[in-house]
Amino acid sequence: MRDVLEQVVMEALPPLQRLCRDPWQVIGSAAAYLAGAEVSVADLDLLTSAADAARRADAWRDRLDAGYEPAGAERFRSQFARFRFSGMPVEVMGALELNAGQGWQPVTVGELVLVRIAGLDVPIPSVPEQIRILESFGRPKDLHRAALLRALAATAG
Repeated sequence: MRDVLEQVVMEALPPLQRLCRDPWQVIGSAAAYLAGAEVSVADLDLLTSAADAARRADAWRDRLDAGYEPAGAERFRSQFARFRFSGMPVEVMGALELNAGQGWQPVTVGELVLVRIAGLDVPIPSVPEQIRILESFGRPKDLHRAALLRALAATAG
């Protein structure tokens, strides 16, 4: 798994770092994995601003998976695009919002940490932030990842 993730990080993140003007971070299963949780990673989820998502879509036009429709449209909305990379897809969520019953709220990350992978410093939410975000998403897969991260934090602390 780490080899595949390193490959997509080496391929996707350097151009992302050059084009993004606003803070961005890896979230989801890849962030949980990079934090040390034993999770499977099917894609690399990137949280960006709406403007950076638009720049990314323009720059990666030839990689766009135009037929892909993300699940959960009733709970999530963003300037979303999925891009084909060798190993796993990259999903960019610009200005991601969550509707967990209180109307649309922006998904924000309060504390970031840098994790070194493939020779790059990759920003991910801290473990407590990942737990908070995953629990707010409320899907079974997110709650499972949050539980794994909680257990990881308990053994580390």
